[in-house]
Parts: sequence; structure tokens; C-alpha cells
Amino acid sequence: TDMSGLAEMNCIDIAVPTPLRKSKDPDMSYVVQAVEAVRTHLRKGQLVSLESTTYPGTTDELVKPMLEETGLKAGEDFYLAFSPERVDPANPQYLTKDIPKVVGGFDKASTDIACALYGAVVTKTVPVSSTVVAEMAKLLENTFRSVNIGMVNELALMCHRMKIDVWEVIDAARTKPFGFMPFYPGPGLGGHCIPIDPFYLSWKARQSGFEARFIELAGQVNSSMPEWVVTRIADALNSVKKAVNGSRVHVYGVAYKKNVGDMRESPALDVIEHLIRRGAVVTYSDPFVPSFRSDGHAFTAIGTAEALAAMPDCVVITTDHDVFDYKELVEKAPLIMDARNALRSFTGQHIHRL
Repeated sequence: TDMSGLAEMNCIDIAVPTPLRKSKDPDMSYVVQAVEAVRTHLRKGQLVSLESTTYPGTTDELVKPMLEETGLKAGEDFYLAFSPERVDPANPQYLTKDIPKVVGGFDKASTDIACALYGAVVTKTVPVSSTVVAEMAKLLENTFRSVNIGMVNELALMCHRMKIDVWEVIDAARTKPFGFMPFYPGPGLGGHCIPIDPFYLSWKARQSGFEARFIELAGQVNSSMPEWVVTRIADALNSVKKAVNGSRVHVYGVAYKKNVGDMRESPALDVIEHLIRRGAVVTYSDPFVPSFRSDGHAFTAIGTAEALAAMPDCVVITTDHDVFDYKELVEKAPLIMDARNALRSFTGQHIHRL
């Protein structure tokens, strides 16, 4: 919190949030505040590197002019680079040091110095020709996931209509050893990057007069999935002659992905809010998230044994943590909506799948 310490640094790394406004355009306020703090203490010879995922052109068009208001020039008096963070929480195979680091500098000297910095931490650096290429590469990575997940989510909706098991379809397709990469449907996208970054790209594209229809369609499909999960919950309850209104629905997992406690943009929150709006009484279990607040409601986790003993009308698996006892769930829950295919090895008429 003491920004005066920045003057003593050789390298300054900016990694602050870049959320979306309600209008789906970039909120750059955190980056601006960080750069303002750096600008106040900027001196000759320093390297400033931005890691926050953002639209192509941010480093050159926003950060550089702000820093040059000091009278110092990028590439002459100080060095400037963009190097997007890459991380997969809870992935034991790829730690920070194992993930190649893309680095794009304002000029060659900036790229070389930034590579030297990151090369002390990671096994491999990947220098590119500009900050814009590095910014675009990060958006491509995340948009690739968003579009493919959107496609498979739409396929799940289609397969449900056609009475085909989408999970079996994917398992069959993934046996092809080339030209196919499996993606899986779910209750929606979560985390700070994948649900947000494609909108940064489509927003920037519109400024250039280009409409990113493919990207935006995937975003629409993915954002509609929580409501589809609630529709499937309603179908499951209807199969036992119950309505959503007044039913006790217990949610397994509220984190955005398995085995982590991060709730940012978690689709489970949207599922819960849709259920509450329909009149359901919602509780949840998540060993990684002891409590949370959402849309004015406060929630506290309860153990799965306690939850099942209370005999909820329906249990919904929105995050498939490994620590959950799914055998106990199948044996004790009267009705289950599995949005993650966590119960792939179980059968039963009380199990409903996405």
C-alpha cells in the first residue's frame, strides 16, 4: 500500500483485475489506478510489465502515454512490456515455472529485458514482436476455450432434444487420435478469464468495424447455460410431481471449477439465483467455500452428510470436487441433477443429466 517503494524497484509488474462493465465493455479502472501509481514514482532504467488480460493495444495506447506524461520515453528512458499470466489453478502438472511465458516488448530492448526477468522464474520464455501480439495471443487462448465450450454446450442442448447421451458422444469422438480435442458441457463458464476475455476481443473488434459474431454467439450460449440447468432441475422435479417453488434444492459445489475455492464468475451462483427467483429453498455444500454472499443473500456451507440427512427434494452437482462422496449421494438423494457428469459410473432413474 506504500507506493513510494516503487521508486526503489528495477522492475514493476502490474497484475490487477480487468472486469467487464454491465454493458460488456472493458473496465480498465484498476489498470489506470495502478499505472497512475507507477507514473508517480517512475525513474530511468525501470522495466514496467503489464500482465492483466486486456484488449489488444492497451499497453501501447493506454499505459505508454500515461507513463510518458512524466517526460520519460519508452524504449529510451524506461522499458515497457506485456506478458500475460497463464495459470491453471489446482493443476499439479503445470506449475508457474512449467508454463511458457509469452513476452512482447514495446521495442527489442524491452522484450529482452522482460525475458531476462521472467526467465529467472519460468523454464521458457516466448518472445514475440510486439505488445499487441502478446495481448492478442492471450485473448486467442481464452477465446478458443470459450468458443469450443460454447459449441459443445449447444451440442448438449441438441442431444437432449434428440434423446442422445452427449457424454457418450464426446467419449466416442475423443478416441480419434488427431484433429479432435474434447471439450465438455456444463452449467456455464466461470473464473476471471474465460467468461470475460472474449468480450474484450469483440469490443476491440467493433472499434475496428469488425463484428465478431462467432465469439459473441459462444458467449450467449455459455451465459444461457445456468438457466438451462434450472430448466432441467424443474424437469427432474416435475418427474416426481413437484414444483420448483417451495422445493428444497441442495447444491454440490459453488466454486467455478473443481478442487479450488475461487468463485469468480461461477455459474453456480447464477443457478442459485435462478432457483431462488423461482421460489426454491437453496442450501449448498462446498469444502473450499465456507460462506458467501450473492445478490443480497448470505449462504453458509453445510456438510454433505447433514444435507442428505435433511432429505432435500433435489441435489444439483454444479462443481464436481473430488472430495465429494458421490456413492453416498447416489444412495441417499431422492433426486439428482448432475450438470458435470460426475456420476458417469452410476445409474438410476433418480439421476438426471445435463
